[in-house]
Amino acid sequence: MEASKAQPANQKISPRLAARRSVTTAGDPSSIYFAPLPATAPEASAIKSQFPEAQPLTGRLASESALKQMNAPNIIHIATHGFFLEDPKQTQTSEHAQENMRGANPESGVQNQLLRSGLALAGANLRHTSPEKGILTALEASNLNLLGTKLVTLSACHTGLGAVRNGEGVYGLRRAFVLAGSESVIMSLWPVSDYATREIMVSYYKGLKKGPGRGEALHQTKLAMLKRKGRQHPFY
Repeated sequence: MEASKAQPANQKISPRLAARRSVTTAGDPSSIYFAPLPATAPEASAIKSQFPEAQPLTGRLASESALKQMNAPNIIHIATHGFFLEDPKQTQTSEHAQENMRGANPESGVQNQLLRSGLALAGANLRHTSPEKGILTALEASNLNLLGTKLVTLSACHTGLGAVRNGEGVYGLRRAFVLAGSESVIMSLWPVSDYATREIMVSYYKGLKKGPGRGEALHQTKLAMLKRKGRQHPFY
């Protein structure tokens, strides 16, 4: 199992203020600003406590090259920003809705559907002159070695989005990780709260260790969250 999170460019921002900053909209992934996600570090730590054999990759270690070098771990958990570059004609998510959530929905002129969605990794906010750009596109994800991987969890928002092509299904991260060999993928179609995501992920892995199966463990975790006051909206 590998757990990773994106590390934004070094900035002295209080966790409270950082949690309220929005992702800047842009025309391509290289100019997106990925806001800090304070809850991802404790999320990785909590999951590590349940799986002592896990190898957390945080900060600068959560790099694009590290992900590409993985050799079919049993479980991969990635807590970061996901993005889907929508058609310029579509309505963008409002700035208010983007606050304190894991994701981005910038306009884009990108034509290759597998280049329109991806994940932010270490250094994603920096300008790069090398191939290591801090962004893992769906196209790159499809080339990962995940034959034998049981589960990929994308603990970010909008990771389930993709363009629909007749006869081809949905292009995007889900398709990419399945093409790479993963047996199952957990992702989100909604903007999601940073802190609530940590809660639901920790709860999910606790349930998974009890042995009900990947799908049933997620189902039970959702039901438990729905019973909590103020947690009924899909944002949680």
